[in-house]
Amino acid sequence: MTEATEQFFAALPARAPEVLRSPVAGTLRIDLSLDGRTEHWLVRMRPGAAEVSQGPDSADAVWYCGVHLFDRLVTGQAQSISAVFRNESTYTGDVVLFLAFRRFFPPPPGTRDPREVAREHVRRTR
Repeated sequence: MTEATEQFFAALPARAPEVLRSPVAGTLRIDLSLDGRTEHWLVRMRPGAAEVSQGPDSADAVWYCGVHLFDRLVTGQAQSISAVFRNESTYTGDVVLFLAFRRFFPPPPGTRDPREVAREHVRRTR
């Protein structure tokens, strides 16, 4: 497992109050594979909270992803929905959990909030 991925999972509980604002609840298992070996991460989500553990326990949804792709996701160099559409990873189960979880990933490097860009434009034109 990469250091970026481990740090990402370690930070989830602290970030959950700002990220999980919608009424989503359930368990997402993320199966990360590399060289024929798979690590299982469980993320139990509910509004404002996330608990992270490891193990092959059952879940409401399962996301299968390679370690290298997941590392790119946690560093903002790839997008989760695009990866699923390109068949670089697969997902089964409650799609709402996937949509909620993807909000934990950072935006691509250099991306700016369009609202902030608009505010700066208004300030410059005054």
